[in-house]
Amino acid sequence: MGKNTVDTDVFIVGAGPVGLFLANECARRGLRSRLIETRATQSIHSKALAIFPRTMEIFDMAGVVGPFLGAANRVTSAAVYSKGEKLAHMQFKPEESPYQFIAMVPQDATERLLVETLEKRGGRVEYETTFISAKEQGEGVEVWLERNGQREKVKSTFVVGCDGAHSAVRHLLQVAFEGGEYEDSFLLADIETNDGLPADQLQLCPSEFGPVAIFPMSATRKRVVATITEKEGDGPSLEMVQRVLAERGPKGAGAQAIHWSSYFRIHHRHVGTLRVGRMFLAGDAAHIHSPFGGQGMNTGLQDVWNLAWKLDLFLRGQGNEQLLDSYSAERIPVIKSVVEVTDRLTRVMGTPSRFIQALRDTIIPMVSRLAPFQHAFVERMSELGIDYHGSPIVEGPGKRFFEDSLGGGKGIGRRFVLMVGKDQDGAAKALQRLCEGLSEVVELRASTQPGITLVRPDGYVAFATGTFGGEATVRELRALLELQTGGSEGQGRSAAV
Repeated sequence: MGKNTVDTDVFIVGAGPVGLFLANECARRGLRSRLIETRATQSIHSKALAIFPRTMEIFDMAGVVGPFLGAANRVTSAAVYSKGEKLAHMQFKPEESPYQFIAMVPQDATERLLVETLEKRGGRVEYETTFISAKEQGEGVEVWLERNGQREKVKSTFVVGCDGAHSAVRHLLQVAFEGGEYEDSFLLADIETNDGLPADQLQLCPSEFGPVAIFPMSATRKRVVATITEKEGDGPSLEMVQRVLAERGPKGAGAQAIHWSSYFRIHHRHVGTLRVGRMFLAGDAAHIHSPFGGQGMNTGLQDVWNLAWKLDLFLRGQGNEQLLDSYSAERIPVIKSVVEVTDRLTRVMGTPSRFIQALRDTIIPMVSRLAPFQHAFVERMSELGIDYHGSPIVEGPGKRFFEDSLGGGKGIGRRFVLMVGKDQDGAAKALQRLCEGLSEVVELRASTQPGITLVRPDGYVAFATGTFGGEATVRELRALLELQTGGSEGQGRSAAV
């Protein structure tokens, strides 16, 4: 496939939150994309709900956070209940982020907001369009799709499967989905309740009957997630939800009406690689796990945030194969950790062992008061603790970086940002020369934070030092940038350029 024969840069399969966010990123970056969806419309159900602080920071950098701030119910604490009694209460206030809350936004609203932003940016969703097959050809992919009984062939540089747990893209690539399935089914219900439970608090309720989590959507509307051993009818009834809450939930928690309810089965699985040639996997197509913890959608959104800037640089002739490979290298450890932690949480919360129940209910009140435990809880829950240490394109711990100058959708784009603190005045000239020599890849910017920090286009730190080491530091920075942006001959420039 010649570089001028592609119809689009990024072909996206699946218009859930993950596919929509990737399409938004392509539009923001000036890349051509096509987004197809088998369904006739977006989701009308609430499904995924919690959006954590790191995802809100990412939305800020991507220029989409405003509508979500307006739509969110803000949760600022979590409580653990057992046998109706409160065992622990922890504040959720990550001081290092401007988003010191969990934003509760129903998935149907999330999808609507992302569609609206995409349309404002000139993009659209192609509904009732099904992915049939794809084959890598030359420097791109030939994709076959079907709409209204008619088949069409599309030539794209990349394909990204965001098409859910039963991903057609994953099956085509024959990538193993390793893991297992929980024996119990899950109940999900959006209920109308009294105001006995705070609107700004989520509740986790371990029980010998199976765990329950209650996520507040508003003062009187709650999301209930629980394991069940047997289904009753086609969907959970009001009576069933009332019974589950009475035997496992906080005292006073009751259901007065059901807005929507469903049963579902859950697996804990993930792929071993996110890339096969010019085709990639993201979101539920790559990982599924227990809903306790609310990490699923956030993990998928952060998948494509990690991927988008790498595709962008590659398409513009400023990224190489190692940069594309780093998507799997960086995200797979994060995905494994999420799957393992949510699986462990689910099993501990629902253990049938009376000894472990007693031990759990004794330990939780004690450890939840300890500052280190509270910090670890907030870091894990907020996803602010995610880093890319060990990545082949990162020197050091690879932690997140966020300040106001990176937000708003224009604060950070396709270029790395070399942030220089006021304490590093002596480094300015040498670093300016470095940036001028690599002006398409990196820009120099003054920072309110001390030291020298090379921030990637996704807001993670590629390199940091508190002391400028002269030419040695310049050489280290240059080598790190050239590691992922050099040697990129062979791929064509994006047709968007």
